[in-house]
Amino acid sequence: MDSGGIRRRLALGAAVLAASGMFALVTSGSAQADTAGGCAGREVRTLTFSTGVTHVYKQNGYVCAVTVARHPGRAQTMSVSVQARGNRPVVDQGRYVHHAGPVTVHAGHRCVWIKGYVSGQGINTGWILC
Repeated sequence: MDSGGIRRRLALGAAVLAASGMFALVTSGSAQADTAGGCAGREVRTLTFSTGVTHVYKQNGYVCAVTVARHPGRAQTMSVSVQARGNRPVVDQGRYVHHAGPVTVHAGHRCVWIKGYVSGQGINTGWILC
């Protein structure tokens, strides 16, 4: 096979790889929006505050949380944090249009501390789900 044929095959392979990567990004983003913000399990708490709501889910010893803005559409400072007692918190914070998270920790049967903020307002639970 000449070098031109090899180049064409490499270019075709790269194009197929790029297209499949873009398809994966598009489908995972839409699937996440359709589910509970990416959290698995049963919703165990809905923590509301003036600028948003933090949803808390539990499944098989894992606790997951996502904070959703009450008025999405523009980028706002948001964060969500989950800390299992005895461990460090796992945090997602930044400027988001719709939600921060999901954040998941393995809590087992330990208490967790949840924090969720949107534009400076938020919720700080103390130890829950003990």
